[in-house]
Formats: sequence, C-alpha cells, structure tokens
Amino acid sequence: MKKVNIILTIILLLTGCSGNRKSGIESDVFIAVDVTASYPKKELILQDFMDVEYIALETGGEFYTQGVVLDVGMDIIVVKNNVSDGDIFLFDRNGKGLRKFNRKGQGGEEYRNIGYTILDEDNSEIFVSNRNNLLVYDLSGNFKRSLRYNEGASYGHIRNFDRESLICTDGSFDTGDEADKPSFVIISKQDGSIIKDIPIFCQQKQPDTKQINHNGFIVYAYTSNFPPNSVIPHHNSWILATNSNDTIFRYLPDQNVIPFMIRTPSIELNNAEAFLYPGILTERYYFLQAQKMEPEVQGTSPRDVFVVFPKTHLVYDKQEKSIYEYTVINDDFSTKTLVDMSQKTINNEIAFSLKLEADELVEALEKGQLKGKLKEIAAGLEEEDNPVIMLVKHKK
Repeated sequence: MKKVNIILTIILLLTGCSGNRKSGIESDVFIAVDVTASYPKKELILQDFMDVEYIALETGGEFYTQGVVLDVGMDIIVVKNNVSDGDIFLFDRNGKGLRKFNRKGQGGEEYRNIGYTILDEDNSEIFVSNRNNLLVYDLSGNFKRSLRYNEGASYGHIRNFDRESLICTDGSFDTGDEADKPSFVIISKQDGSIIKDIPIFCQQKQPDTKQINHNGFIVYAYTSNFPPNSVIPHHNSWILATNSNDTIFRYLPDQNVIPFMIRTPSIELNNAEAFLYPGILTERYYFLQAQKMEPEVQGTSPRDVFVVFPKTHLVYDKQEKSIYEYTVINDDFSTKTLVDMSQKTINNEIAFSLKLEADELVEALEKGQLKGKLKEIAAGLEEEDNPVIMLVKHKK
C-alpha cells in the first residue's frame, strides 16, 4: 500500500469535509458525499438537461438483433444479441445495417464470448476482450492482431483513450495480494504493452466474495474492487473510481491525478461498507449511486436464489451545490417513465444508450402514451422489428 495515497486521503478528509457535508458543499478541489446520509427527493425531466435521439435499427435479411449496444461512434453503432451467439452487428447512425460478423470459437483469432468491445473509428478497428488478451478486427470482422495482457494483469472497463492507446482498470489485485500496484493503466493499441501506469493505488482492498447463510444453505455474493462505471470520459479528462479508495479521481491531460469527489465516512476510519459509484456526469448534474455492501438474498432455494445490494440513486446539483435522491423522467412518454442515470458512459458526445423494444413501443403507441419523435418512429414499427436505440447526448 502506498503511504502517500493514505496521507492524501486523510488530508482530504481533514481539509475538505468540514462544514455541512450532507448538503454536498463543493470545495475548490472536490465534492464530499456522505453515503450514509438521507437526502431530499428531486424529480428531473431528462430533456431539460440532455438531448435525446432515437434510432430505429433496420430489420431484415441478416439484420435481426436483440440490440445490446456495445459502442457508438460518430458514424457507427455496434450491437450484439443477449444470447451468447457471437454475432456482432454494425449499423450506421441512421439505423441502416452495414454488416454482421461472427468470430466466436476456440482458435487464436476467435473470441469465446463477446466481452468489452471498443469501436476505434479513427483506425477502422474493433477491439474485443477475450480473457487474457484483446482481439483486434477490422470493421468487416477480419482478424488483424492479438494484444496480450501484461503478465499477471486483469484488464477491464477498457475504453478508447486516443488514437494510439486504450485506458483500463487492472484488477489483478482482486484475486491476489498485490494492493501495492496501480489500479489503472494506459496500454498500446498495437501490442498491448503498458504505456503508462496511472498512480492510483488501493487504499484498502475489498473482499471479492461474501458468504451468507440463507435458509440453511450457503450463498456467495460476488463483489469487486471496481464499480460498474470505473472509467468515465469527462470533457478532456477521465474520472477513475475504485471501491478500494474513498476518493474518486480525475486524470487530467497533463497526466496529473487530482481528487474529483470523496465519499464519507472513510473506509479506513469507520470500517464503512457503503460505496459511492459515479454515473452520468453532465454540465449541471453529477449522478451517483450509494451502494451498501449488505447483500440481500432473494429466493427460497439454491436454484432460484439471487443476491442484490441496496442502492440509493443520488444527484449532485452543481448549481445549487446540494445533493438529492433523484428520479429522472423521459418526457417523450405521457406515462411516468423513469430513466436510470447510472448507465455506462459512452463518450463525450453520447452520455449513454438504452434500447426500447419494438413491441412495447407499438403497444404504447396504441395506448396514446408516446409523444414527439418517438411517436413518429413507433408509427413505422411492427412488433417483430429490431429495437429502437435511444441515445442520450450531452447538450451542445
């Protein structure tokens, strides 16, 4: 463990968390968020602070898909199916099918399953994570090269950093004792070598499993030192988060790392098991999740049991400098349709995407529940059509 990182965290706690923490007072450096506090409720309309675009994916021929979005670029949308069949579909930004390929298999040029998938439009390539390496294909699915992970590394949350490199987490300490190593790295798109270690270290490693005795049988809750949204593009910088640190960091273009947000109470000082997850970050609002590591087991037998962790959806309002428990409403529905703002951020243009099933839109149209552009698109759908992709974009 790096002593300098612990000292930094303690300094931040002493200097930045004074005053009214529960109101989310923003200092000159970072925002402090008490993950154990109760906050007033606030309802927001999505279209008031984000732009929304709907894209009906072309249906027909080889272009039948369940529409799980893998990545979105300026010109291309990459999707797959829910089932693990290995199909990757490319559509243009108008929804027209461009091509489909499938490289699933056991060979050295094939993926076993579709993991993290990164569209690199600058180089006309697609990266697909495959256990201990990244497989690189051109936009027609032709194999180009394989990037081996650094020895012992476990890369995840892989994102397009620039024309030559990728940024990702290294979760190798999730399964080992190597807490004294960087949690984030920048790797080469050409050979997978590490270009730079980002100096963020594990403050207090979290266990990767929790064992629960439920109705006489043992249930395992699987956790991680990385939240679902660990690597977030934010303007010209990157927001980097782990569950092993009180601080969520910002990685700047000059390669400096500064605090962006800090959760209290501290992991170390209070042995707290509630974590702060960053979600969608807009000009005015920072959407967050406070998640308690107190697993709730649902189900009655080993066959139907599953584990959930309680979550509280929070938003920091930069204008009011206050924190609320939020609900966000999609105003293109006349019924109260909620939008989850804890989605994976795509890029600096598109905050996130959602898929809307064609049969559900047709039914909503018949009930008079749609408005605006969404209503127009639904009028041209049939129940068996491909999903409509909803792109939620930052306002220009």
